[in-house]
Amino acid sequence: MRLNLEALLILDALDRHGTFAAAAARLFKTASALSYTVQKMESDMKITLLDRSGHRATFTPTGRLMLEKGRALLRAVNDLEQQARYVESGWESTLIISVDASVPFALLTPLVDEFYQHHQHTQLQFRHDVLAGCWEALMYGEADILFGAVQEPATRKGVGCLPLGWLEYVFAIAPHHPLASLPEPLLREQIRQYRAVTVHDSSRHGVGIDLRVLDEQKTLSVYDFHAKLQAQLAGLGCGYLPRYLAAPCLADGTLVERQLDSECRRDLAYLAWNENATGNAAMWWREKLQTVPGLRDIYVAP
Repeated sequence: MRLNLEALLILDALDRHGTFAAAAARLFKTASALSYTVQKMESDMKITLLDRSGHRATFTPTGRLMLEKGRALLRAVNDLEQQARYVESGWESTLIISVDASVPFALLTPLVDEFYQHHQHTQLQFRHDVLAGCWEALMYGEADILFGAVQEPATRKGVGCLPLGWLEYVFAIAPHHPLASLPEPLLREQIRQYRAVTVHDSSRHGVGIDLRVLDEQKTLSVYDFHAKLQAQLAGLGCGYLPRYLAAPCLADGTLVERQLDSECRRDLAYLAWNENATGNAAMWWREKLQTVPGLRDIYVAP
């Protein structure tokens, strides 16, 4: 490679300190050694970095370009060295966390802030998955940890998990929806006549899951629970919502809760992880996610 990192360091020092002598003192080398290194790169690359015609060497336009771009390269090299040392000490360069659509990301932001106060060299990647798509992310190695997944799969080889608590649901509809005027408990045959709003399962390798949708019931599929809430507020359909999400709308009357003749109103939610994810960052998040502040605002203790 014709580009010489040592020469870039010299150019940086020369710009900061003004002369080869001052730069040499800073780099603990002789001025002649610095001058030779720069001249060698000029010769190798067939460019002129410094104008030496005056009393003091000054940067040519090419030299100024190499200085500015070289500093960016030096920063990247320094970051790479730090990341390498960081990974060598047991910290992952990247950690991928799958978050179920039922979980508000605001629940996790304090942990992100706490983590980055001490561990800036691990890049966090959060992905949004729904139902079976969460478990698939672990099974296919697309995530290291998942948070808030429900409907534990029958087989989960290579995956560990702990229950977070019960995610409770409420069957909620807009006050102007036709089901709002019918006597309780609502019957399955009555509900089947109206469209259910569902959150689309993000599974790509299986058939996915549709929670509590009746056979032959028409559906409106949306991309997350906030879209589902908005659709039900608009009277576009009926269905279950996490109770924590629906609670403000139930309180102000923009949604009404209805009782059904036969129903299951909760799912056990899990923290799960790929058992191969044993780095320090994965262990940090596994521990913190079990007691994240606000957890009991979302889940009822198991």
